[in-house]
Amino acid sequence: MTETSAQKPIPVTVLTGYLGSGKTTLLNRILSENHGRKYAVIVNEFGEIGIDNDLIVESDEEIYEMNNGCVCCTVRGDLIRVVEGLMRRPGRFDAIIVETTGLADPVPVAQTFFMDDDVRAKTELDAVVALVDAKHLPLRLKDSREAEDQIAFADVVLLNKTDLVTPEELERVEATVRVINPSARIYRTQRSEIDLGKVLDRGAFNLDRALENDPHFLDQEDHDHVCGPDCDHDHHHHDHHHHDHDHDHDHDHDHHHHHHHDGPSPIHDVTVQSISLRGGEMNPDRFFPWIQKITQTDGPNILRLKGIIAFAGDAERYVVQGVHMIIEGDHQRPWKDGEKRESRLVFIGRDLDREKIERTFKACEVQA
Repeated sequence: MTETSAQKPIPVTVLTGYLGSGKTTLLNRILSENHGRKYAVIVNEFGEIGIDNDLIVESDEEIYEMNNGCVCCTVRGDLIRVVEGLMRRPGRFDAIIVETTGLADPVPVAQTFFMDDDVRAKTELDAVVALVDAKHLPLRLKDSREAEDQIAFADVVLLNKTDLVTPEELERVEATVRVINPSARIYRTQRSEIDLGKVLDRGAFNLDRALENDPHFLDQEDHDHVCGPDCDHDHHHHDHHHHDHDHDHDHDHDHHHHHHHDGPSPIHDVTVQSISLRGGEMNPDRFFPWIQKITQTDGPNILRLKGIIAFAGDAERYVVQGVHMIIEGDHQRPWKDGEKRESRLVFIGRDLDREKIERTFKACEVQA
């Protein structure tokens, strides 16, 4: 192993979705397809996900090896212990995928990779991916907050089983996902068929890349210029220290992604809200205490927050993102010539006081 590959953190994808949403199909594809990459899939209970035993070459207590070089292991004990066990294996992996059980809240899993120093030294949280069963989502939203949380927290949503619903139903389901989470990338799929490059190596939790992948933070004119209104094209980003892009970014012109202000009305019963703030240059002496206070008082109700902040007298964009009460931020890159120096922040959560958040955010602006 070369020294550089020993130091490069391994991306971790957290996979959520209800029983029947297609997670097992997706995981079996990763573990059996000849894609030329090595994945480690961590599942809650090996028996539950129905991995075909013929795929297994050999096994030692908790880690099962597949014909294609991928491995599968179960989380019986602590997630941190399992990850550390994987990291000690020779040959290592291109990526780790953690599957959460149908009802599980993805937040504690994400927080493990966000907070634990030992794990963070070797891995980096890459993205949260939610599989949604297009046919049964309306029912799920009626009887469970977790289904909504999984969507609200996701960076990528696979709207699966699209062949089981009418085009009208599909539009409504997608509009609902958009309302719950305006900034996720949505892909329509059947039988969990997706180019793995669209699910893995998203860089959604990497401050340098987080917002480049987020349709919410592309200026509308950029978005339409690069994409056309209906496309879901991955915008190329300069990436000096991340993974090699050996998958090609193809244009998904056949997927129609309506913005939620037009098109069909969503299914009701949505309790998650998103608040988008836009302002001018901020005073750092006001902004930092403000965001600290909001995350401490409203933290339990904030699922995700992301933003780009322009500070007065600062030549660089400042990027923040958070999960519940944990927030991190850093300078990202210099503002470009002609780029509008404005501050944008998005909160996704429940029971948030929109008026108060908008008013107090505005009060952090530099007074003209």
